[in-house]
Amino acid sequence: MRREITGFSNPLLKEVRSLREKKLRKRAGKFLAEGLRIMTEARDAGFLPEMLFRVRDREVHALEIALESAVLSAGGDIIETTAEIMSKLSGKDNPQAVVGVYRDHGTALAEIDRTSAPIWLIAQAMRDPGNLGTMLRTGDAVGAGGLFLIDDCTDPFSVESVRASMGAIFTQKIVQCRWTEFVEWLRRGDGQLVGTSLQTDTDYQAATYVAPCFIVTGNEAQGLPEEYEAACDLLVKMPMRGKADSLNAAVATAVMAYEVLNQFRRN
Repeated sequence: MRREITGFSNPLLKEVRSLREKKLRKRAGKFLAEGLRIMTEARDAGFLPEMLFRVRDREVHALEIALESAVLSAGGDIIETTAEIMSKLSGKDNPQAVVGVYRDHGTALAEIDRTSAPIWLIAQAMRDPGNLGTMLRTGDAVGAGGLFLIDDCTDPFSVESVRASMGAIFTQKIVQCRWTEFVEWLRRGDGQLVGTSLQTDTDYQAATYVAPCFIVTGNEAQGLPEEYEAACDLLVKMPMRGKADSLNAAVATAVMAYEVLNQFRRN
């Protein structure tokens, strides 16, 4: 159904805007995604918004016309509104022309098929939504199966994480669990658990990786806890030639993921 909302006091606008808050987002089981590029990639991955908000009275791109048609065919709503109201929804002064309301799509640990991809990424107690979103984007780039969020990570469905993922939130499976649950699941089948650490002499390019390879990245400030490192099959480190003693967590993940990918490509 297509309709128009122009009043700031509309209850639906208040409900949708509340999805910017984690507690209310969790309660509703929904999240926001902004921008035609991300929403088109979501459609291509099989995800359509329940509601698509669009700024009215402007030139419309062909991709947006196709997206709107798909939403309407699936029984969703197209809601036309003003740029001022869209700014309130997105929390940005210069908002995207389209915003979608999606159902969150986390995957249960037991539903993961580890053999479906050669690489999997793991974030342990990741706090920064930008880092988490970038890890999702890296996972998509290297053909990873998904991202395991261990312990108390930032919400992958926050506006910031979704934005940083550049659409990879829809292409990567997302599993949230505790470390003990993950390790118990992992040891029931094949899988090499690889961690980055300063407590090793093994260079990341000298190591041999085996699929399926699970690359675990620790908290931005603390790194991996000692007991988590002890559970890894392999610990590696990257050379640091300058004054810095470590890389940004998302950058380190990308460096590791591409080294693993390159080894698999050569074999």
